[in-house]
Amino acid sequence: MATVAQWVEGARPRTLPNSISPVLVGAGAAHVVGGFDLTRTLLALVVSLTLQLGVNYANDYSDGIRGTDANRVGPFRLVGSGSTEPKKVRNAAFGCFGLAAVAGLALVVLSGHWWLLAVGLVCIAAAWFYTGGTRPYGYAGFGEIAVFVFFGLVGVLGTVYVQAGQVGGIAIGCAVAVGSFSAAVLVANNLRDIPTDKQSGKRTLAVLLGDADTRHFYLALLAVPLVITALVSLKHHLALAGLLAIIPAVPAVRRVTAGRNGRDLIPVLRDTGLAMLLWSAATGVALVLS
Repeated sequence: MATVAQWVEGARPRTLPNSISPVLVGAGAAHVVGGFDLTRTLLALVVSLTLQLGVNYANDYSDGIRGTDANRVGPFRLVGSGSTEPKKVRNAAFGCFGLAAVAGLALVVLSGHWWLLAVGLVCIAAAWFYTGGTRPYGYAGFGEIAVFVFFGLVGVLGTVYVQAGQVGGIAIGCAVAVGSFSAAVLVANNLRDIPTDKQSGKRTLAVLLGDADTRHFYLALLAVPLVITALVSLKHHLALAGLLAIIPAVPAVRRVTAGRNGRDLIPVLRDTGLAMLLWSAATGVALVLS
């Protein structure tokens, strides 16, 4: 039976910046258009975090029963390690999705935008079928696109819309930046797993691109938020604070460009997530102060 510490590790806490970041910068972007609301921001954060935890446990379950994690190089997995019954991990995923649905419903009621219920259902379905079902899209190279859309566009613009009832150019730019960061986190993860994913038949984008092009793609994704920072700062000068993200990004870039493999790439996942979190926090605060 897995310990509490193993359940926490199985939740993959290093990926949580993916769910916190869009809400942080989304709240700042909502303030720009005069729509910031603390209660709705907190509800959006609950939705985002529980969806993230749900997809992490769902991936653990689906990859584990398929045998994809049999020779895993990355962080601990509950099912793959044999420490937990698969159905318990599956139930944990469903429980997280249920919490996300409840918080999402409360957010819809407060905002009055009932069509967002359909968006919520799509988000939950996307979280499950990333590695679940008979034809998971994460096994066909579409993971990065999904992460960009759901943790970038939907996460940021949804946070803004439920508060302000509108989105603007600043919000769209922030959504693209966070989506690029989120995709970079997944690229770092999949770059590390290229050898084992090939063996298990998991055709991620990294497997399709190959090692060298995946590294180039990672660097391109990290460049996008820096360009957006420069553009946003033309109107909101304090947004240059987003360049602080370079600090945790530098060690990650060095490992990727040095050709590191396997466990040596695990810190890249952490550092990329920290860069995203720092960019989102700094940019969100800058937008409020501007």
